[in-house]
Amino acid sequence: MRAAICEELGSVTVRETEPPVPGPGQVLVTVEAAGVNYVDALFVQGRYQIKPQTPFIPGSEVAGTIDGTRVLAMCGLGGFASHVAVPAEAAVPIPDELTAAQAATFTQSYSTALFALKERASLRPGETILVLGAGGGVGLAAIQVAKALGARVLAAASSPEKRRAALEAGAEEAIDLSDVKKAARDWSSGGVDLVYDPVGGSLADPALRALREKGRYIVIGFASGDIPSLPLNQVLLRNRAIIGVDWGAWAMANPAEQRPLLDELLAMVAKGTLAPVAPRTAPLASAAEILDDLLGRRIVGKVALIP
Repeated sequence: MRAAICEELGSVTVRETEPPVPGPGQVLVTVEAAGVNYVDALFVQGRYQIKPQTPFIPGSEVAGTIDGTRVLAMCGLGGFASHVAVPAEAAVPIPDELTAAQAATFTQSYSTALFALKERASLRPGETILVLGAGGGVGLAAIQVAKALGARVLAAASSPEKRRAALEAGAEEAIDLSDVKKAARDWSSGGVDLVYDPVGGSLADPALRALREKGRYIVIGFASGDIPSLPLNQVLLRNRAIIGVDWGAWAMANPAEQRPLLDELLAMVAKGTLAPVAPRTAPLASAAEILDDLLGRRIVGKVALIP
């Protein structure tokens, strides 16, 4: 089979290798598309808390077929290849409304959004939410899920192209990063109810200050590369809350709860409540370039590799 292999940290090489042999309880997926996520880039750089031994094949999310049946699956590692073995229960049928590329870039971003907004932050219809990093795949998914749950969405993104993508995904307004606090307060008449932050870094402080009384700050990740130190007096003074979200660890520890969450999302797709943005597609040979662009935050939306 053909695969993008990390033989030493910091790089991937696309070459032929032996296909995986499914173990007990596993099935072999013929991969049609592999989603590229920030965590995949961290694995290759050796910057993730889990550090697989080299050589390994990155790629945590795929869509393809099993004996002609269309499925999507989370595989942890091994996705950047023409074939991957996954537990049988991890293979989920794909609704007709999703292409293979959409399905391969769906589970992680949309599950994170629904888990964060519904289970962790208890988003209520009519509430306002500021989504940071709104032009990336995680941000676009958050916009769509928040809208589906009845929220009003303000998007913040670094470029006109990313802001345009956020508006097309359903945000009511999109702002640049020059004065996030003032812009969010003006838009929401005093402060937003929630902040969805997959970026961290220097945006965290002004975004926290953009929250109204009893606002909730949702920590998703640190795509900027910098883990911020937040002023806790700003949490105390207005009865705000900071909520941590680690969907990946939760999903692995609670598969019986993750499957209904994913089924809920796929039902939203089937009903037309969610319309995932079509990702950019690229050949598997472009894996190294795409991972580098992802780390450099040069990607708008999502990318799927086609083996």
